[in-house]
Amino acid sequence: MYENILLPYDGSDGATEVLYHASEIAHWAGATINVIYVADTARDSVTVVEGQTVDVLERQGEDILEEAAKTLDTLGNRYKTDVVQGNPAPTIIDYAERYDQDLVVMPTHGREGVSRYLLGSVSEKVVRLSSVPVLTVRMQPDEQLAFPYENILIPTDGSTAATHAAESLIELAAALDATVHVLSVVDDTVGEADVRSTASETESEQATTDAVETVVSQANACGVANTVRHIEYGSPVEEILESIESHEIDAVGMGTTGKRGTDRILLGSVAEKTVRSAPVPVMTIADSE
Repeated sequence: MYENILLPYDGSDGATEVLYHASEIAHWAGATINVIYVADTARDSVTVVEGQTVDVLERQGEDILEEAAKTLDTLGNRYKTDVVQGNPAPTIIDYAERYDQDLVVMPTHGREGVSRYLLGSVSEKVVRLSSVPVLTVRMQPDEQLAFPYENILIPTDGSTAATHAAESLIELAAALDATVHVLSVVDDTVGEADVRSTASETESEQATTDAVETVVSQANACGVANTVRHIEYGSPVEEILESIESHEIDAVGMGTTGKRGTDRILLGSVAEKTVRSAPVPVMTIADSE
């Protein structure tokens, strides 16, 4: 499924843990890992050392990537490394698109504080704007990430974006022989209960059921052996997090929608909030239309 995996890397503890996870995915897929360090051009990094002008951030990036290369050598991965200059989020997005990357893997939390790539919501900006699928991993202290994934959660609202994302996630699940959990949520947090009509509630419930059945049908058609339906009532983000815990979910997959702009996250900000708070890897996939 993946030939080239892009890993923006800053050497933080969280990023190091994600490096191992990306390594496992790459081994399984037979992929090359492209590890990049973004020297942030917004920071003043040029100085003079022994009469020579040097870019401190570029030199720092080369040292960090050298350590990553040693780790990948030990793990037996195919890899390339590159130091690039620019504003981190747009640079990562452009690099992924320009060099035909199949997946971007990014940390969203470091053990010793926040990864540099989350400062200023870099990871969230990449999720919001990338046309390439993004796997974000929120690291916790002493956490071990599961791979291959045995249980994959696909939240859906029945939208085109959700259906498009489900196609790729089902393909991944089929290749891993994973169980697909399909979740749709009747959002009963919108409006007051006493003013919602029975007809509108019935319509919402039917739309939710249809959304789940669409994804289950896709999964069956792709040869996924095990599917589980989940229809819940409440806040979408809260129900996603509850499902992760209740059903021992290893990864979540969601869609994003629209072209580059401010209104691109599926279900308003549900995908973005899930990326920020989920304790398992979250893959976000942009609608190609």
